[in-house]
Amino acid sequence: MNFITNLWENNRSLFFLIVVLIIVTPFLIFYLNKAKKEHPRGLIAAALSNMGERFGYYIMNAVLVLFICSKFGISDSVSGVMFAVFYFLIYVLSLPGGIIADRSQNYKKTIICGLIVMALGYAILSIPVFGIGASGSMTFALVITMLALILIACGNGLFKGNLQAIVGQLYDDFEAEAAKKGPEALAEAKTKRDSGFQIFYVFINIGGVIAPFVAPLIRKWYLESKALFYNADLPRLCHKFNQGTMEGNDMANLLSLSNVQESGLADFSANYLQVYNTGVHISFIASVCAMLISLFIFLAVKKRLPNPVRKEKSAVQDYTKEERESMAKEIKQRMAALYAVLGVAVFFWFSFHQNAQSLSIFARDFVDTSAIAPEILQCINPFFVIILTPIVMWVFAALARKGREVSTPRKIALGMFIAACAYIFLIVIAAIHNYPSGAEFKLLGEEAKMAMKCGPGILIVTYFFLTVAELLISPLGLSFVSKIAPRHMVGICQGLWLSATAVGNLFIFLGVTMLNKFPHQWMTWGVFAIFCLLSMSVMLGMLKWLERITADKPAEA
Repeated sequence: MNFITNLWENNRSLFFLIVVLIIVTPFLIFYLNKAKKEHPRGLIAAALSNMGERFGYYIMNAVLVLFICSKFGISDSVSGVMFAVFYFLIYVLSLPGGIIADRSQNYKKTIICGLIVMALGYAILSIPVFGIGASGSMTFALVITMLALILIACGNGLFKGNLQAIVGQLYDDFEAEAAKKGPEALAEAKTKRDSGFQIFYVFINIGGVIAPFVAPLIRKWYLESKALFYNADLPRLCHKFNQGTMEGNDMANLLSLSNVQESGLADFSANYLQVYNTGVHISFIASVCAMLISLFIFLAVKKRLPNPVRKEKSAVQDYTKEERESMAKEIKQRMAALYAVLGVAVFFWFSFHQNAQSLSIFARDFVDTSAIAPEILQCINPFFVIILTPIVMWVFAALARKGREVSTPRKIALGMFIAACAYIFLIVIAAIHNYPSGAEFKLLGEEAKMAMKCGPGILIVTYFFLTVAELLISPLGLSFVSKIAPRHMVGICQGLWLSATAVGNLFIFLGVTMLNKFPHQWMTWGVFAIFCLLSMSVMLGMLKWLERITADKPAEA
């Protein structure tokens, strides 16, 4: 009991991590049992390989925007643009990654290369490079950071979509085996694909729920080893002091937080920034280890995983001219349906991925983070994914048993509505508290800011809505793509899905810009709510057409 009390008083971040692990473990056992009994062999093998990679990625992703700000002293908006471009590359490079795998027909080798390239990127990112030369210019450090991020994006492009294509092939083979047993067995097998991708998605989030704790805990340890302490606002204030751009209450806030005389601020600021950011650099070593673990897992299980295969030419030559024309028409219809859903997905990801942008800045500035670092709050979303997935699966399975099965396009439309609810909730909160713009808020005194800050409960409710929406869109979007993709284009189609995510990611920086520029915070959340509601309306308008397309058997040509 004393251990728990001491942990709560001295290290609440570690306390929360232990609690999260205790809660998550039974769910992990549940998913393992369900996958073993009801789904094709190889699902867990692929999911575990993906979990390691995602763990390493989310260690970096949880802190990246705030790390860029804290290391280079640039504004939230510029940091947001850099992150958005990186996030865009992370997903859009999955398209050439899919093309490489489709043309070479060597998905597994492509995946292995992706893991190696990512490990190299994280290794470079873990090196604490700062200003060099007499002027201490940070240009070199910025170039090194960009190089590392480009390598991570390229490796991810080779890895992500192709592993998802392999999972899709698992279910193609699973359904083909069931078809040999009769129509009833085939119908039962087809109901497993959506839930299979949901289980696969859960394993992504098991890594994601633990990863946000890693960098803050290592950073906190490193700060304390140098007799310093964590404060979310200190890096910004230290940079502004070094740059001579102090304004408003900045000087008073820095003196209060640093607890040194004004004559000692120069030394304190330089030392604090180096120690603070070195701690984050060290945490990226964990990302390197995660990539290597994922690589070893994949090498160990790759023989148990199928390789998506294209139809043999000899088989194609057996088709009549009319059959080929019919199949070509079907492929066009399926690709048109895919592009239609991709258009909706762009707006969802633009809204959802604010968790690493405007919602991250909101957590840093408007949420009381004296007990827990703002980056750790990003574990809320993957935590909800893990515990809510069985509920979502149970609800839709119950409806299917009653003959009221909800189609994948209809689930996606429902997800857009629930995403809108998250931002409507934030609109209400921002209006009640009369939150100003982020730029205006930063200029207030420490006492005034603390009086306005809300508790983490606001983000917990927001992420609850966003997570339910995510469960209805992201894993089911992967399932949707695997259903309609022609077999000779599975890698490309998964790459197109991820490219739509990339386009949405390219514009996520607008969230931070709006948060800092709009005079009232509720206006920012209103923009996202409107986009979600418009996307829902478009999806509902296409519903019957999409349901008809996805009801047919995927084209083989």
